[in-house]
Amino acid sequence: MKVINLSEHSSLLNQYLKEIRSVDIQKDSMRFRRNIERIGQIMAIEVSRALDYQPEDVQTPLGVAHMPVAQDAIVVASVMRAGLPLHIGFLDMYDHAENAFLSAYRCVNEKGELEIVSEYMAAPKLDGKTLLLVDPMLATGMSMEAAYKALLTHGEPKQVHLCCVIGTNQAIDFLKPVMPDNVTLWCAAVDPTLNEKKYIVPGLGDAGDLCFGEKL
Repeated sequence: MKVINLSEHSSLLNQYLKEIRSVDIQKDSMRFRRNIERIGQIMAIEVSRALDYQPEDVQTPLGVAHMPVAQDAIVVASVMRAGLPLHIGFLDMYDHAENAFLSAYRCVNEKGELEIVSEYMAAPKLDGKTLLLVDPMLATGMSMEAAYKALLTHGEPKQVHLCCVIGTNQAIDFLKPVMPDNVTLWCAAVDPTLNEKKYIVPGLGDAGDLCFGEKL
């Protein structure tokens, strides 16, 4: 698995990352969601550099332009509910993409171990397509792995891009040995640690609650 940390090179992405982390700006849920969408748009452009391109001729009013155009059949997949604004940001850029949605949540099993439960998935066939699996917070990596394995029941993608807003070193170390070579992990930022509740530190808190309100 290849890992790309976009925060290693400063860009406009930093402004939106700063705002979604700020406890003051987070009070405006609409602005928080919009900034997640903007981050998704920027990440979508970065990911587009890794797609397969072929030249195509385009007729203009004055002649023919020779343009390299991406040939990939794109599927954007997200983990509900926190992944929805990031999904929209990617879909703004890949407007011909197909879509997939999954549920995944953390729970403690009878042995006291943390595990991921998934109860819903809607996805098209994935054989030969380029899968973009987007989820804003990559804390342990377990939800991302579970979502990826669930999606494989719908076919074998040609390429897979895992895209998160904030990841951790722990999640990267967890995913590297379990993901194949055709997978690239894109992180807008990588934070150092998790707390005892497995939240990213410094992170930004609960992305789902900040987008859509607190849950019971």
